[in-house]
Amino acid sequence: MTQYTICVYGENAVGLLNKITILFTRRRINIESLTVSETVRKGVSRFTIGIKHEKREDVEKLVRQIRKVVEVLAVFGYLNQDIVYNEIALFKIPTPVNAKPLDIDTINKVYKAWVVYWELDYVVIEKTGSEEEIFEFFRYLKPHGITEFVRSGRVAVGKTPQGLVEYLPEEMEWEYSV
Repeated sequence: MTQYTICVYGENAVGLLNKITILFTRRRINIESLTVSETVRKGVSRFTIGIKHEKREDVEKLVRQIRKVVEVLAVFGYLNQDIVYNEIALFKIPTPVNAKPLDIDTINKVYKAWVVYWELDYVVIEKTGSEEEIFEFFRYLKPHGITEFVRSGRVAVGKTPQGLVEYLPEEMEWEYSV
């Protein structure tokens, strides 16, 4: 299976996410990750959708269908080599008194992860990186016991000199949000 990232720019409107996900459901394509955020343009949201699929043609058809949704302003489909991407994960690790201590030096220097919250009986560690890097760190922490683990969806930017918002229609007056 090939990993694809689909970036959708759309009006910040109620129901747009539902309209987009229905298109995936109809084509029986599972969404592996989903991140939605504001953009630098007021009233425009960005959906970053990660999928794994066997046929490129199916993904291209899906992108064309998403473009037909009225509230969608622009859609781009990418392979991993076309983007810079990351995820974020949080790990809650117990730190009982008699347990083997965590090697914070290894966590920081080898895995590039950081303790973001420390209590007497547990710590929360943040790790950013690719899915593979996050699960490599997961395997490292597993012997210490993982009380909670949460991973975000993929965030990505294209490897082009211009930003994707430059491809949005210009016929409207855009007000940048700050």
